Amino acid sequence: MPISSLSTIPLSHLPSKRGLAGLRRASGPTLFTSRIRMSIGSHDETSSRPLYLGIDFGTSGARFALIDKQGAIHSEGKRTYPPVGNAMNWASSWKEALFHLLGDVPSIYRASISSISIDGTSATTLIIDRNSGELLAGPFLYNESFPDALPTVESIAPVNHTVCSGSSTLCKLVSWWKSNSVHDSAVLMHQSDWLLWLLHGEYGVSDYNNTLKLGYDPEIDSYPSWLMAQPYSHMLPSVRAPGAPIGPVKEDLRSQFGFSKNCVVCTGTTDSIAAFLAARTTEPGKAVTSLGSTMAIKLLSRVRVEDARFGVYSHRLDNMWLVGGASNTGGAVLRQLFTDDQLLALSRDIDPSVPSPLDYYPLPKKGERFPVSDPSMVPRLQPRPDSDAEYLHGILESIARIEANGYNLLKDLGATAVQEVFTAGGGARNEKWTAIRERVLGVPVRKAEQTEAAYGAALLALKGSFSSV
Repeated sequence: MPISSLSTIPLSHLPSKRGLAGLRRASGPTLFTSRIRMSIGSHDETSSRPLYLGIDFGTSGARFALIDKQGAIHSEGKRTYPPVGNAMNWASSWKEALFHLLGDVPSIYRASISSISIDGTSATTLIIDRNSGELLAGPFLYNESFPDALPTVESIAPVNHTVCSGSSTLCKLVSWWKSNSVHDSAVLMHQSDWLLWLLHGEYGVSDYNNTLKLGYDPEIDSYPSWLMAQPYSHMLPSVRAPGAPIGPVKEDLRSQFGFSKNCVVCTGTTDSIAAFLAARTTEPGKAVTSLGSTMAIKLLSRVRVEDARFGVYSHRLDNMWLVGGASNTGGAVLRQLFTDDQLLALSRDIDPSVPSPLDYYPLPKKGERFPVSDPSMVPRLQPRPDSDAEYLHGILESIARIEANGYNLLKDLGATAVQEVFTAGGGARNEKWTAIRERVLGVPVRKAEQTEAAYGAALLALKGSFSSV
């Protein structure tokens, strides 16, 4: 069952998914459930209907969506990550969130879950000892850069290859390899690989979306010879299609959570691709912008486009290419400046039909990874006007310009021109921002019927369940 065929279910047949309101600010240091929602039905009906669980691990929290084969949502929920004291604590934080989410799935549904898939942030990397399961290094987060490894990577990879970026997975691997003793038992795992491994127990299994920034070539379905010739090639994970069955849920977890013995764990994908899948968009020229803590753009194109100078890369999606990039601009910047209540109140005072004269480059302290608007890539949020509504207007419009410049760059590099943009993530719920973006982009912009990456991950679980039959 190809991924695109999952998109043939009419959107009108799907329930409107209520997500989390606005661009939520973390409201405290404790792990908490923002929302658990479930549909109402008889116990007999629930227990006899196969269900598919998708879990999204984003930059600020994790979500789950539980669907049936028609795409109807039966339950959904969210957890924020526990506090993190150092880099390695990210792993324990994610693990804790995962098992809390599994416990949040209503017990009446768990025995009916046929398959599970998880998405994670692109290029978030861990080094694991395959004999003991010990975390040897990392996690190295999606936006961490390793410029020390870049000259080495550039010397072995083709010019302007996707891996020729300091934040690529391969740069993270090379940097670790150069600074550590050789570990014959070491294996590289991406965030979603590792989380899925906690469920199925098989080391070193990944998908061709996550491994793109490691150097995997989805066009030839293998690692290229220049990568396999390296001394660390034994650390590369095996690669399957997103949503491919890996194996059953481990017996102890089946017992703990009440899953059936037939529940299958499937390969995952990246969070931005899962968000694209959730929108069920299948035509070239259609795009999805994910507006969460950061911004990712994905455009369905007939042509594959790659250029590491701009962080542009193409993921395979059946017989087409999902072309895109990501910027560190987005909701994280807004959270530093405004509360949820302020965002709602100030947005009411914005006239989206009037261009803002303010020119900002809204970035967190870590800087940019998508240099399409400002070659200097230096955060710029000044001058600040007296009016907070004008200030917010200027920031929202500046983020929209980064988005527009991104889609224009993809066209200049040879991708299919954007014709319509669907929006996923928290930013999709700000109608004034949507109107600003539509004016700046010059194409229709609307909220996707399903806006959360967890829904896309659930579609992959559905795909995997069919594949395992």
